[in-house]
Amino acid sequence: MALIPPFFLNCVVSIGLRPIQEPAKINWIGTGFIVGRPLEGVNNEKQFHTFLVTNKHVLLNQQSIVIRFDSTLGLDAKDYDINLIKGGVSIWTGHKSNNVDVAVINLNPAALQDDGGDLQFFQMDEHLLSVNQMRSEGVSEGDGVFILGFPMGIVAPQKKNVIARVGAIARIRDTLEGSESTFLIDANIFPGNSGGPVIIKPEMISIQETKSINKSFLIGIVKSYLPFMDTAISQLTGRPRVIFEENSGLALVESVDSIKETIEDCYQNLVLGQKIN
Repeated sequence: MALIPPFFLNCVVSIGLRPIQEPAKINWIGTGFIVGRPLEGVNNEKQFHTFLVTNKHVLLNQQSIVIRFDSTLGLDAKDYDINLIKGGVSIWTGHKSNNVDVAVINLNPAALQDDGGDLQFFQMDEHLLSVNQMRSEGVSEGDGVFILGFPMGIVAPQKKNVIARVGAIARIRDTLEGSESTFLIDANIFPGNSGGPVIIKPEMISIQETKSINKSFLIGIVKSYLPFMDTAISQLTGRPRVIFEENSGLALVESVDSIKETIEDCYQNLVLGQKIN
C-alpha cells in the first residue's frame, strides 16, 4: 500500500552546481520539482506547459545549475546544465513579493523527452491543494505530511531516487485565515531540502465532525528550517563569545498559492514575449 503516488516521487529533481575548478564534479545543493500548467483549447486534448519550481535562494547569484533526470531508456540518470543568465538577464521568475521564496524556470519538455529524459510532473489542476481547498477540506495542525528532497546533498550516483521524510503540520491557521503566506511543519529539514515539495499524507480515519483526506496532494514547498540560536557568554568578561545554531525541528513552507502565482507570472511573461517577438 503506497501513501505517495509513485509518480509524485518522479516529479522531484536534484539541483546542483559545478565548481569552476572541477567542472566534472557536481555539488548537490537543493531540490526542485516539476509542475505542469494546463493549456486550454489545444485540439480538445489536455496539454501542459511545464516549469521547474524551487526556491529563490537556491538560484540567487548563480550563473548556471545542473538538474538530474532519470532515463526512459533504462540508462543511468543524466545531468542537464541550465544557464540562468541570457543576454545579461536572469531566465528564472521569482515571486513578486520579496518575502516569498519561490522561483520557477520554464522547461522545454520536447528536448528532454527526445533525449530520453523521464519528465513527470504535478498537474496544477489535479494534484495541488490551494489554501482555500485546504480550508474547506479541514486541513489542520497535526495532519501528517511527507517532505521529498535531497537533504545534505544525498543523491544516488546512478538514479535520482528522492528521499521521503515524515512530518506533521505544526501551525497553519494563520495561512488559512490569509494573514501569512507560509505555514510551519514539524519535520527534520536540512540543507539540500530547500525547494522540495511538501505532500499532505492521506488519512482514512478522522475524528467526529471532521473530514478525512483520502488522496495525496502537493500543499507547499520547503523554504527553510527555523534555527535555534544560543549564545555562549564568557564567565570572565560577561561578553558573548560564540553563537551556536541548531535545527529547531520546525520548518517554514510556502503555500501552493505562491507556487501558482509565480508560475502564472512566468507563463504570462512567456506569452507576452512571444507576442512581441
